[in-house]
Amino acid sequence: MIIRQTHLAQLTERLADFPVVALLGPRQVGKTTLARQLANQWQGPVRHFDLEDPDDQARLADPAFVLRPLTGLVVLDEIQLRPDLFPLLRVLADREGAPARFLLLGSAAPELMRQTAETLAGRVAFHELDGLALHETSTDSDDAASLDRHWLRGGFPRALLAGSDKASREWHEAFVRTYLERDLPQLGINLSAVTMRRFWTMLAHYHGQTWNSSELGRALGVSDKSVARWLDILEGTYMAFRLLPWHTNLGKRQVKAPKVYVADSGVLHSLLGIQGLDGLLAHPKCGASWEGAMICEVLQRTRVRRTEAYFWGVHTGAELDLLIELNGRKIGFEFKLTRSPKVTPSMRSACEQLGLDHLYVVCHGAGHSWPLAEGITALPALCLASTEWAP
Repeated sequence: MIIRQTHLAQLTERLADFPVVALLGPRQVGKTTLARQLANQWQGPVRHFDLEDPDDQARLADPAFVLRPLTGLVVLDEIQLRPDLFPLLRVLADREGAPARFLLLGSAAPELMRQTAETLAGRVAFHELDGLALHETSTDSDDAASLDRHWLRGGFPRALLAGSDKASREWHEAFVRTYLERDLPQLGINLSAVTMRRFWTMLAHYHGQTWNSSELGRALGVSDKSVARWLDILEGTYMAFRLLPWHTNLGKRQVKAPKVYVADSGVLHSLLGIQGLDGLLAHPKCGASWEGAMICEVLQRTRVRRTEAYFWGVHTGAELDLLIELNGRKIGFEFKLTRSPKVTPSMRSACEQLGLDHLYVVCHGAGHSWPLAEGITALPALCLASTEWAP
């Protein structure tokens, strides 16, 4: 079992400061496993309720009677299935001395759990759990095979740790089907599974491109408002994300539409019908797939939220794949699927016009980083965890 120490430490800190902590992330990403790891080191009683379990559903028929006397850590798994519990949790969280701390596990973002944010305002802290990162599964900076496996299979634990690529593909296919046919209806989202599958697959082909709702709407024969709503649903359930554009006063026409990505590279490859590493390397979306996977890795290592990360581009061609502000420094990232990256005019333009403190060119392979030019460093993906900006 992989112990996710960074997330355990962050959850422990949040539970010390807030009576309620919501651990959010996609289905099957390891929220329940992380909660059990936390319970094993918790000093005091622990009670776990799985709100999909018929027995626990029966126990919580009268939730006030069951939850009020509990002390220590109370875990409520799949909380999005019981929004009626939020008013009660507000009352329990406000008790003097806070005899119990509540850990809520959910598969929907706060935007889709609006009642959580409204009812528990000031009492709840949110913690998002992503798939397994490179540094959590490989500590060897020379293990290029683990890098390719992670990129191909994505970060969902059961897919990444499957016994073969075939087993990983089968897991992803079952995951997509379950998400469309069961998970979305449970959230009260009544959409045709076939229609949503078509949109998700279309989005996979637009992975890494700027969002154009009108173009996707025409391709699917629906309105741009419909596809915008569907993207909101995928983003709110952690299946996709948008990277916002960075705007500066440069006197040039800058790209103002966000870029869209399928959140997990393994799910992306399943939607694209990619069978293995050879098929991935030959696919037209190979470079975009690498870019999306590495964006997620960088954000996990720097602990920067996706809503606080940006890309930059101007219509004349200069662009930057990722821009973040970290500890008062403006850091840029380019992602190149090569072992020998070169400095390009676009990189120099980004450094100059954006005033970057440093630019990292994240490339494939293993080994150590090396300077490409003043303020520009080539960084093999497996070295992300050991750079000076990593926590």
